[in-house]
Amino acid sequence: MPLDNKTITEAIKQAKSKAGDKKFNQTIDLILDIQEIDMKTPEGKIQEVVELPHDTLKPNSVCVIASGEIALKAKNAGADRVVERGDLEDLNGKKKELRQLGNKYDVFISEAPLMPLVGRILGPVLGPRGKMPVPVAPNADIVALINKHRKTVVIRMRNQPIIQVPVGSQQMKDADLTDNVMTILRVLDGKLKRGLKNIKYVYIKTSMGEPIKIKP
Repeated sequence: MPLDNKTITEAIKQAKSKAGDKKFNQTIDLILDIQEIDMKTPEGKIQEVVELPHDTLKPNSVCVIASGEIALKAKNAGADRVVERGDLEDLNGKKKELRQLGNKYDVFISEAPLMPLVGRILGPVLGPRGKMPVPVAPNADIVALINKHRKTVVIRMRNQPIIQVPVGSQQMKDADLTDNVMTILRVLDGKLKRGLKNIKYVYIKTSMGEPIKIKP
């Protein structure tokens, strides 16, 4: 079955129909079963930040680590949290608070000059979660970056040949969800050794519904 717009759209429609009658806007995940890949080599370790073409209706929460003017701009831009240098230094060694910070926010953006400090204090918490901050220059357009990262997802494959990534939510249009799925597939076509031929099965699934299986 070709991994084209028509096939993906049909799977999305089926997943929505099998989502059950829940009282919340369920997330829709793309799950990929990867084949013929050596997990011990660099090709078996994928981590790629992808900006989706369509808003997922469940925007990422963004934490900005910055000082001075960039911190002020981030606050004015509606960042979910701004951690200034003094705040960051106060967190040093506070394992519980650091874990809470790492769990609470989806995306971290840091002013580049603060990255050595961020790496030392937050690295042990954010690294294993795949949430190390995106470094940005002090003169970066922080407003544009916050808006961009509200729509990003991380494609990650570690230890197991499985990739699971949210592509949107149940209330989105089928066509927009399809565009988001196809964007991720295009990225993987360039990252996997044999492109999409490395994909054994594709599943489209809502949070509480049963998965719809596609065999490419």
